[in-house]
Amino acid sequence: MRISVPAETRPGETRVAATPETVKKLAAKHQILVQAGAGLAASVTDEAYAAAGAQIVSGSEVWAADVILKVRAPNADERALIKPGTVVIGMLNPFDADNNAAMATAGLQAFALEAVPRITRAQSMDVLSSQANIAGYKAVMVAANTYQRFMPMLMTAAGTVKAARVLIMGVGVAGLQAIATAKRLGAVIEASDVRPPVKEQVESLGAKFIDVPYLTDEEKEIAQGVGGYARPMPADWMRRQAELVHERAKLADVIITTALIPGRPAPVLISEDTVKAMKPGSVIVDLAVSQGGNCPLSELNKTVVKHGVHIVGEPDLATHVAADASALYARNVLDFLKLIIDKEDKLVIDREDEIIKATLLCTGGELLRK
Repeated sequence: MRISVPAETRPGETRVAATPETVKKLAAKHQILVQAGAGLAASVTDEAYAAAGAQIVSGSEVWAADVILKVRAPNADERALIKPGTVVIGMLNPFDADNNAAMATAGLQAFALEAVPRITRAQSMDVLSSQANIAGYKAVMVAANTYQRFMPMLMTAAGTVKAARVLIMGVGVAGLQAIATAKRLGAVIEASDVRPPVKEQVESLGAKFIDVPYLTDEEKEIAQGVGGYARPMPADWMRRQAELVHERAKLADVIITTALIPGRPAPVLISEDTVKAMKPGSVIVDLAVSQGGNCPLSELNKTVVKHGVHIVGEPDLATHVAADASALYARNVLDFLKLIIDKEDKLVIDREDEIIKATLLCTGGELLRK
């Protein structure tokens, strides 16, 4: 088969869907086409791809393939170059109905890797986890760079400097990595999440869990989440959490918010009143800014100062760690390919497989997810 890796054209996207490591494994049995310059933003040269067995091709040639590996969904110009029936694999945003319909109209067989179910068999294909892990790490680095004081406690001849107090809102993969990274930097950490099972994970990393009691069976049930993802909590619980968070935020030097609900606007966790109550010079890093933000004062692609607080609205922080982000993403893609390529190295798409069923957006002109 011909498997191709185009250069990403979305502004700010630095990642690439294959690395020399994964190309080498695929090139043993398939023809691998890599667009010239596709990996440069991720510190991968064309020479490295060629040495791994890839053929370096132009932008027009790269679309003539049986399988196309992408990071982001192809745009209109790119879709026009892809022949019907081609398999496209990437983070295609399954909640973008217009894009799904456009790919169906183009006759593509499109797989959205964000929709991989969180089951044991699919862990090695979980792109959301691999990229959120990097985003959580980078969020702390960005916060430390923006914060105008030390993160760890320091005892010097000139006096003692207190450790920064860090509050993590949302303890999924990104939040847990943020806790671990902030801990390595010597911060004092608190964390909050709607799901009770994460309390043990938070405490095992050395942070204090902010516990909001559940007053009804309904609250307890909703708090368990679905498929590893949080669900919207009842209004009364959200009110109680907001009150508690407001008090903890007043003491925090850094807040990192990571709360996302697939296909819905991000929940507001840090209100403007809370920002007003925070200490001057404190920092908020809003990882949910691309879905509206966990703080209503966040601005997409900007770092702003509101009420004396620095609010960082950088989306897709994994793109700031492009080399490692690409390496992990490429391995996710490689493991997904193993699911649709049989032992005879032919493309076989089993639509009864639960991973295939969850990720396949369209095939043969049929739109499977609207």
